[in-house]
Formats: sequence, C-alpha cells, structure tokens
Amino acid sequence: MFILQKSNKKVSSRKQIDIEGVRDGVLILPDGHYRTVLSASSINFELKSEAEQDALIDTYQSFLNSLACPLQIVVRIREMDMDKYLEEFESRIANESVEIYKTQIQNYTEFVQSLISNNKILSRHFYVVLPFDDKDADFDMVKEQLNLNMDIVAKGLSRLGMQSRQLSSLEILDLFYTFYNPAQAKRQPISHQTLTLLNESYI
Repeated sequence: MFILQKSNKKVSSRKQIDIEGVRDGVLILPDGHYRTVLSASSINFELKSEAEQDALIDTYQSFLNSLACPLQIVVRIREMDMDKYLEEFESRIANESVEIYKTQIQNYTEFVQSLISNNKILSRHFYVVLPFDDKDADFDMVKEQLNLNMDIVAKGLSRLGMQSRQLSSLEILDLFYTFYNPAQAKRQPISHQTLTLLNESYI
C-alpha cells in the first residue's frame, strides 16, 4: 500500500480521508455514505451576449429547482504536466527526416520550454459530486438511486450546454491520489492493478 503513503507517515491518504472503497464508480464511505462524481465541461459565460447570459441564468435556476438531491460542485485548478507533452515532440524530432520540419518542431519545443520556465500552465476541471446516505441500503439499490440522480443532473447540465460523464472507479481513486500525492502521482500513476489490490484489501 506504499503508493498511497503521504509524507513520512505510515497512513494512506485513503485512511486519512476515511474511504472504505470504490466500486462501479461509487465512492464508499463509512456509516452508509456513498458518493458518485460527474466530470463536467465548462462554458464561457463572459463571451455570451446579454440575452444568452440571461437565458443561461434562467436555465440554471430551473436546473437547481429540479434537483431531487443535494450536490457539491468542485472546481480543481492544477498545474499541467508538460513533460510528457514535450517528450512526444522530442521523439518526433528524432524520427523526422525532413530537415525543415525537424527545425520547426525544435523551435516549437524550445518556445514551450521557455514559456513554462517562466509561467505555470494551469488547467481547470469541474466536478459534480452526488451523495446518497442510507446505512441499511444494499449496494444495488444505492447504485440505482445514484444513477437516477445522475441522469437528472446530466440532463440539466445538457440544457446549459455542458457535457458530463460519470468518473470510473479508477478515475475517482486517481482524483484523491493526485490531491494528496501530486508529486508521487506524477512519477507513479495509479493503475487498474492498484485499484484491484486496494479493493481486495479494503472491501
């Protein structure tokens, strides 16, 4: 379980945040608490006309009024990992036989390197977290209820011009992993094998 170890403490991030497991895209918390997470696209509100902005606000108000359950909106801002991006171009330079193309790729790579040396390249990710709390419910019923709520939320977001999808078990686990171990996550990404081992150990 060393991959989830934080700092010098022999306690996993999962233990610190009290996660019991992740199954079929559902985060399992103690005492009958469950969460599922939707990844949502964004819209540029500022670029809309005044009429379009008013229409979006009205649609968003209707969306909130139609909700059958509470939800949490999470905006995550991360520094983008440009190393792999640059490695791809280095590989293309090595395989490029036409000199003019090789020079163009080299110039672009140097431009990106100079850009990131002085500036952080940030990305924004938007998530909608849906809860279900019932310690007496079996997992199939929990999953069914969460799916119903996800369907309502996804349709509401679609009316706003936003696309959404449910995060898989691996993506949910990776989300927490990168929250609590960003440096290690970069060096050692989490894998499906890791997810299997964790579920076998904790569920």
